[in-house]
Amino acid sequence: MDYLVYVSHDAENLQFWLWLQEYTKRFYSAPPSEQALSLPWTPIDPPQTLGQDPSQLPSRTFDKQKIGVTQYEINFDQQDLPMSPAFDKQSFTSGVTNSNRSANESVEDAYAQAGLKWHSFTIQPFRSEINRVISHYLAPNAPRELNLSHKARAAVLHALQHTTHPSALSIVRDMVEGTLRGQSHPNFIRWSICNGNKPRVLFVRNSGIAHVIGAIILAVFLVLSGRSRWWRLFVVPLFLVGFSIGVAAYKGLCVIVHSTHCRGLRPWEQFGDAASLTSFDADDEATLSTDEVYSMSHRSKRAISMDTFGTSNSYDHELWVEKYKKKPLLQRIFTKQIWVQDETIRLLQDRIVIQSYIWSVMLTIPLTALIVALPVFHVI
Repeated sequence: MDYLVYVSHDAENLQFWLWLQEYTKRFYSAPPSEQALSLPWTPIDPPQTLGQDPSQLPSRTFDKQKIGVTQYEINFDQQDLPMSPAFDKQSFTSGVTNSNRSANESVEDAYAQAGLKWHSFTIQPFRSEINRVISHYLAPNAPRELNLSHKARAAVLHALQHTTHPSALSIVRDMVEGTLRGQSHPNFIRWSICNGNKPRVLFVRNSGIAHVIGAIILAVFLVLSGRSRWWRLFVVPLFLVGFSIGVAAYKGLCVIVHSTHCRGLRPWEQFGDAASLTSFDADDEATLSTDEVYSMSHRSKRAISMDTFGTSNSYDHELWVEKYKKKPLLQRIFTKQIWVQDETIRLLQDRIVIQSYIWSVMLTIPLTALIVALPVFHVI
């Protein structure tokens, strides 16, 4: 989760996906009488266009015998039904939104922007929870707004107007799962392989470039000085060191740190757990109750980021941000190190370092041969 919050800035995808998996289990664990109020969503036609009258839409049919329902009626005046007994109320109410508007107002605005003019069925099970999901993930400018196109957002909201069945979220589920599998997971593996933070990697990369430039300057000096060609072999160590650490740094690895199978601490890990706590300005605290402020002030960002409902995933309020900005450059480069515990990561790092050595040899041999073959000039 640290990678999604601090690096890729799209933790909302995993947060939504985890909620949907748990929500699906709770929905199918609900009594059949409650499930009958929220039928599966199987759209036949595209969702209505902006401003279209819902009464003009084609009628939707469901196979009632297939889902075990023979007769039911909906009372539009009835309030929201209570949540299923299996629902964890504490985890559901632990998060808070960073907006003064209620979830219902956010939902109404989202429906209005999508061109949907009528209200959803309040009698359906889990309707209050679905409204909170819309206000947190699906509504425009939501605290954890998912990256949805206007067409996909309108289609999902149109489905959620009719039912709270998990199938209504199939479009978002497929999009989020595709992003997590095809983008977030591969990028997380690449990020995990890096054993240094950005200042350290840039320092090592520039060191590799400096070694290569130094080898070229030495070669030019030896060629122009009229010395024996064998003196030019002194460029070999510089080329080998420069290319090896440069290629490894291109993959985010510091060869020196790798020799001990350690990695540098991430910026948010360098100041202890106390620095990972979230602080709030007066304007932010005004929107939270006393219990919520107390609860959030005693929980780490890791715990907050795992909540389904809460503030945005921004970490600008975290205490370590200002401390890290004030940290001297040398301390950012040469940070404390910890052991890489994952054996798979260590094996991947070993492979990258070996590849960097191979590339350095492949580049050094032809360059050295070219430098040695140059004629002698008595200029210097």
